[in-house]
Amino acid sequence: MPEVRELRDVYGRQYRVGESDRELLGRPRTWITWLAAAAMLAAGVQQYGFGAIVPSLSRTPGWTFGGIVLALAVWAICQAGVAFPVAWLRERGLLPAPAAMAAGAVLCAAGLVTLGHATSLLTVFLGYSVLGGLGTGLVYATCVGAVLAWFPDRTGSRAGVVSGAFAFGSVPFVVLAAALPAARPVLLDVTAVVVFAVIAGCAALLRYPPRHWWPATPEPRTWALDRAHNRRPAVRHYRPAELFRCGTTLALYLVVVLAAAVLLFDLAYLATFTAARSGTGLAAAALALLAAATGGGRVLIGRLAGRLGRRRILRSALLAGGIAQFVLFYSGEHRHAVGLLLGVTLAGLGNGCCYTLLVGLVREYFGEVSVAQNFGILYSAKAVGAVVGAGLATLFVTAHAFTAAGVLSLAAAVLCGRLTQPGRPKSLLPAA
Repeated sequence: MPEVRELRDVYGRQYRVGESDRELLGRPRTWITWLAAAAMLAAGVQQYGFGAIVPSLSRTPGWTFGGIVLALAVWAICQAGVAFPVAWLRERGLLPAPAAMAAGAVLCAAGLVTLGHATSLLTVFLGYSVLGGLGTGLVYATCVGAVLAWFPDRTGSRAGVVSGAFAFGSVPFVVLAAALPAARPVLLDVTAVVVFAVIAGCAALLRYPPRHWWPATPEPRTWALDRAHNRRPAVRHYRPAELFRCGTTLALYLVVVLAAAVLLFDLAYLATFTAARSGTGLAAAALALLAAATGGGRVLIGRLAGRLGRRRILRSALLAGGIAQFVLFYSGEHRHAVGLLLGVTLAGLGNGCCYTLLVGLVREYFGEVSVAQNFGILYSAKAVGAVVGAGLATLFVTAHAFTAAGVLSLAAAVLCGRLTQPGRPKSLLPAA
């Protein structure tokens, strides 16, 4: 048996060393990245794929566009709201990763089947919004937590891969939903089977390491002093109960609310807006590109954020997301396909990437001890953003809603200027 030791660095962070990933898993820890990414590929269909079937659902007798968008908002509330409870239960040994993933597999499949066969919006709310949302949240929180636990030395890049997969997975579904609109029930049933099989298969293999586990290399205390990886280590470690005593928390929470509102608005309204002006083919291409740009942007930003500064990249991304809304408005109204696709790409690279940056910002601002729970609290801002985004899509059912969305994204970019590390005087902070 290897000798297990507990170490601390100059910032008070703990490290458990002595056990390799192969000894704990029987294989390299990279295996966890691909397991988590595969599960997220499957789970993300319910969010990014929903926009593709909004025009089809709107043609169901008695179903209103506002009711359908509200179903997506409730789904997002359930999906984001479960992140903190999942982390809290897991840290206390009450919800092991395999159990959370297995439950998520069943609930995700139930949500998709509901969308294919529901005859009333109430059924959609219960089956898709509540059950499907909770299932996706279980998978999302478990997979992100696994990356945080297995890659404490490379959290940003690995979180980018896993978070990007959540968007990438819906691209084939969006294309098929546009090509086979009459086959929606069959397509959703087949998708449900695939989603269940993928997530359940990952559930059987996904494991967490011991608390504070650290890989054999790099040496943790040397790594802690490497400014390439630790540009701004947290002043101290904040517990969840302490989080909202910091002004930075409120500012970061509002940034996530606004970014989520704009992204959820685009998902809910983009297909309907584009199809009404330029046809269903371009609408499908726009949604597929939105998902692909979001996924690719998350991977890229996950790799760059630690080097260039997360706050700086977050502000740039939100600026791009805000500009994108005005481009979408102008291009859609004037039927400029190239301009529309450019706006979609900017929107995906902009507002869709804040969640990847959120993982690193939580560690940078609030420390390591409760990182999964603190991430869950701040990620729950997506639930508030869903309400705002749904309101934009239903109360302002005109192209001018893109203008309002653009203003919200630009406001979030301005708000990034208030993001500073708790406990560190601004005069001591390096440039963002």
